[in-house]
Amino acid sequence: MESSQPQQQQQQGPKKRGRKPKPKDEKDQQQQSAGKTKEGKKSQQPSVDEKYTQWKSLVPVLYDWLANHNLVWPSLSCRWGPQLEQATYKSRQRLYLSEQTDGSVPNTLVIANCEVVKPRVAAAEHISQFNEEARSPFVKKYKTLIHPGEVNRIRELPQNSKIVATHTDSPDVLIWDVEAQPNRHAVLGATHSRPDLILTGHQDNAEFALAMCPTEPYVISGGKDKSVVLWSIQDHISGGSIIKQNKPGEGNDKAAEGPSVGPRGIFCGHEDTVEDVAFSPSSAQEFCSVGDDSCLILWDARVATNPAVKVEKAHDADLHCVDWNRHDDNLILTGSADTTVCLFDRRNLTSNGVGSPIYKFEGHKAAVLCVQWSPDKSSVFGSSAEDGLLNIWDYDKVGKKVDRPSKSSSTAGLFFQHAGHRDKVVDFHWNASDPWTIVSVSDDCDTTGGGGTLQIWRMSDLIYRPEEEVLAELEKFKSHVISCAGKT
Repeated sequence: MESSQPQQQQQQGPKKRGRKPKPKDEKDQQQQSAGKTKEGKKSQQPSVDEKYTQWKSLVPVLYDWLANHNLVWPSLSCRWGPQLEQATYKSRQRLYLSEQTDGSVPNTLVIANCEVVKPRVAAAEHISQFNEEARSPFVKKYKTLIHPGEVNRIRELPQNSKIVATHTDSPDVLIWDVEAQPNRHAVLGATHSRPDLILTGHQDNAEFALAMCPTEPYVISGGKDKSVVLWSIQDHISGGSIIKQNKPGEGNDKAAEGPSVGPRGIFCGHEDTVEDVAFSPSSAQEFCSVGDDSCLILWDARVATNPAVKVEKAHDADLHCVDWNRHDDNLILTGSADTTVCLFDRRNLTSNGVGSPIYKFEGHKAAVLCVQWSPDKSSVFGSSAEDGLLNIWDYDKVGKKVDRPSKSSSTAGLFFQHAGHRDKVVDFHWNASDPWTIVSVSDDCDTTGGGGTLQIWRMSDLIYRPEEEVLAELEKFKSHVISCAGKT
């Protein structure tokens, strides 16, 4: 059954994929086409395949561990779930991902078991030996939920990572207890799984902007209605008054199937679609949002439903993503279609929208789709983009300059590039249970004619450890080699 799905996908034509960016204008497309074919000359830029071949040759040097998992269908979101067990050489952990099909089978939310190899266990030759067209033995499907519509975004509840929220192409947010949900077989005509809770309140589709609070069981969402909506899952658990039980025949089919909860608040201030949201790491009442109006907005639910601070021109184009530093609640990252990542200090922002980033990171060549702070080191973060790269940055390495960097130092702070994906990297997630381990997913349909690629990887610790530590270890190794040579 699985082997026939990619063929079905090609026959029926590709679906909308990725972040569904606004179409490029015709002039840009013509220029790109001319650049590729003019006088039959080979482009000076290396092709995707050339860059990938070069990257693959360096895998044993750059990585402590890497697992490549070919997906039958594209996936728009991937998240780590709870760690299940620890062993000597590896641990076992839940992994959540989506399957976005062409309609020949239902869209699904997949719960997988992932074996995470511990640092300095995998041999170099083992790391380099993987088949791009095969499924990884480290990733095994555990359970499938048939999702009502495609899964655009997955977020787990920090207080209980067995509870996840999903965004689909509808106004509702769906809440799932993935351990309690029955396993389903994704066959054509199968009825979808029943969500454990439905969060209502949006007036138009909410597709991507979704976050769960680290301190309380709160959820925020943004959508095409230009609003940010706040809920408390606790309102359902404790039988609060804002639970709305649908009577038969009322509401849409999804809502009629299970309990729903109305919002704690609806926050208005954006002038276009809200693309991403993030909670403050220290307060369930403070959060931020970004959107296609190029604005970054900070909200405080204790004060009002209008913006607390609004940065009118945070970037030169649509904003796609935002993340709030869990170690320093003054630092906020934003990523944009203008290819840059900006770092804001909320102490430098004022209510009239005056405020500029304390640093602008310029290492991507296409729209930035995802930014995320490392859970392990306060100054480190990742950014992924439509250029197929996942960049790892360290803000401490830029010297905390306020001025815009010169052209020669435009990639200051960039210390690692993961180039294992051959098309846009639509999502990634740092593993909080296993330091420096990342899962990332790309939509490779346009490049390879397949589904998607899921990769789980950890860079070599020689790359991020302090220089003095690395040099001391190399000296120790050198002494050991000399000692062994003397004995022989």
